[in-house]
Amino acid sequence: MIPGGGRRALVALLAVAAVAVSGCNDKGGGASGDPGKDTGAGSVAGLPVTHFESGLKPDAPTPSIDVKNADGGEDDKLATAAIDDVQTYWNEHLPADFGQQFEPVKSLLSYDSQTDTEKTGCGSVKKLVNAFYCSVDDSVAWDRGVLLPMLRQRFGPMSVVVVLAHEFGHAVQYRLGDKANMTKSTPTVVKEQQADCFAGGYFRWVAENKSKYYQVSTSEGLNQVMAAMFLIRDQAGTSGADRGAHGTAFDRTFAFQTGFEKGPKECAAMNTENVKARLTERPFDKGDTGKGDAKFNDQAVELLKKSLDEAFKGAGVAGPEITDGGSCQTTPPASYCPNDNTVAIDLSKLSQLAQPIDREAEMKGEDPGGMGDFAAFSEVASRYALGIQKGVGASIDNANAGLRTACLVGAWAAFTNRPGDLRLSAGDLDEAIADLLQPESLISADVNGKRPDSGFDRVESLRRGYLEGSSVCSKQYA
Repeated sequence: MIPGGGRRALVALLAVAAVAVSGCNDKGGGASGDPGKDTGAGSVAGLPVTHFESGLKPDAPTPSIDVKNADGGEDDKLATAAIDDVQTYWNEHLPADFGQQFEPVKSLLSYDSQTDTEKTGCGSVKKLVNAFYCSVDDSVAWDRGVLLPMLRQRFGPMSVVVVLAHEFGHAVQYRLGDKANMTKSTPTVVKEQQADCFAGGYFRWVAENKSKYYQVSTSEGLNQVMAAMFLIRDQAGTSGADRGAHGTAFDRTFAFQTGFEKGPKECAAMNTENVKARLTERPFDKGDTGKGDAKFNDQAVELLKKSLDEAFKGAGVAGPEITDGGSCQTTPPASYCPNDNTVAIDLSKLSQLAQPIDREAEMKGEDPGGMGDFAAFSEVASRYALGIQKGVGASIDNANAGLRTACLVGAWAAFTNRPGDLRLSAGDLDEAIADLLQPESLISADVNGKRPDSGFDRVESLRRGYLEGSSVCSKQYA
């Protein structure tokens, strides 16, 4: 976040009072498959919250497709099964959704970026730690030497699958052409967002147990997929207009979740206009010497308190005071204390959390240090939001309280996305997502620190608040 910059007009978030107790008996959930209605701690876009080991099914068949240069190792087995499975998915959905017969890609290539010099129509794979679709020769290739093992070891087997599903999404774009709004002038970031969306549609199919190869739980399994997508985000400060831009973690998870919730037709409707309208990827502001990260100190806490008071003024209740230390320490490093309507923080620990993410260490699988300043701001904002909810009569410890809280944090983040004493910076939303995907995150926790098992739900609730405003928080997470 960026401190300073002058005062802004007081624009209160609307409809916060709608989270009043009258709607709190509705726990949400169910499994009707309507993502517009089945949103809450009891479901993941209309599917039950499930817990089991995700990956290849014990009785999965052996793929019969040809892969050039494959070595038969674990990562090639995962990748080959993923390609065969994704092709089965599209063999069903291209005719059903687009009235078009599916044609398999012409060639598949496995390579080791450390040693191999194989070529596709797009050039040599020497030292190329990547997976890609090449339209020149209609091929899909992947690095089994560095990329796939790194993903599998850190995030589990389904992270390999989501990368291949994304790359195959580009093959689908090539086949659909103008049916997917694809032209020679379509910006790269739009193509990438749509491919992420297509991958989400495939994962919904897997989660519905329609795959003969893979199974994925809607809790830990999707959490691993979301974490992998977070890793392969663009560097903070990248412009969405840059050639090669893929999107922030916020943008990429938005696209994936759209496909998972609404299917490939919604993905194909993505175009330059509607993608750019909601894209969060942007360069750092001029004069932002901290590259989006401010020190989390007493002055920052004062600015945060002021920002939260302004944002939630429309609720018509007293906002909590924020104190270093305080009467309760129930969910350190930030705790909401209902007895005296305060947020007790541990300034030292939050300052550590606010340290910038070490991107180089992160990519190596090492401790990235902190999560960034917005992670710390958001944890405190979540405890403040609990005080607002209590003030209007909403439960702060029921099944949906955590998701409603994350949603309100997202709405507050949108409020700060303008010039003011505390302003949202490039990369901030990704820092919130990084925190949300941690098992101990407070952003989506209730007053007792309990949070939903599904990282998919946690990220979605923040995103909906940011894009749709506070009113959706009460409607969807009553």
